[in-house]
Amino acid sequence: MSTINKEEIQKFSKLANEWWDVNGKFKPLHMFNPVRIEYILDEITKHFKINRQKKLFLRNLNILDIGCGGGLISEPMARLGANVTGIDASEKNIKVADLHSKESDLKINYLNISPEEMKEKEKFDIILNLEVVEHVDNLDLYLKSCQKLLKKNGLMFTATINRTLISYIKAIIGAEYVLRWLPIGTHDWNKFIKPEELQEKLFDKKFSTNDIKGLEFNPILRKWKRSDNLSVNYIISSVKN
Repeated sequence: MSTINKEEIQKFSKLANEWWDVNGKFKPLHMFNPVRIEYILDEITKHFKINRQKKLFLRNLNILDIGCGGGLISEPMARLGANVTGIDASEKNIKVADLHSKESDLKINYLNISPEEMKEKEKFDIILNLEVVEHVDNLDLYLKSCQKLLKKNGLMFTATINRTLISYIKAIIGAEYVLRWLPIGTHDWNKFIKPEELQEKLFDKKFSTNDIKGLEFNPILRKWKRSDNLSVNYIISSVKN
């Protein structure tokens, strides 16, 4: 069995060379990145009781970034000292990410592989699933694979989009058709997942929820912020029991 959706991979492979163009097709992700990173670092430092004032404070933590794309999250984590492995089912994405990390003088282990293909003996302190679960086939197998790759008491972040009327209006009609932030067809509303559904699946895989936050875009300030509003984008911090 596989979690790879070939149509989804082809979509992102076509855009692979644009990952690091801050004004290109991935501009929305570049705008989104700071609020995601800040939340992730806050949760990591709380969970692992790390002094964030120290330089390279993620040193000795092994992080797996699934669906890493061009490395937009992998690189900031590596710069803070983490041992990062980035995996993606798109070979083009991995080539772009690997080249950019070398140009940035960063050591990141990039692999063109899906999580279920990884060896179970490889265990990570942290797994990042950011805007991935709405693009995979067989979500249960995907989460089971993540569970096997995470250390006991390890931390996993799952960021995705809620399946609501407002998410259809904002994430598909607004972002794809009106603002043209994303190529038309990037998202399938039917593959969006409600927070309670995702938490139930995580619970079945022996995860407990640490925290859940909404991520909202302020069109006036043109910035993203954390929120208690889970109606569109949200992120769950969970722990492997």
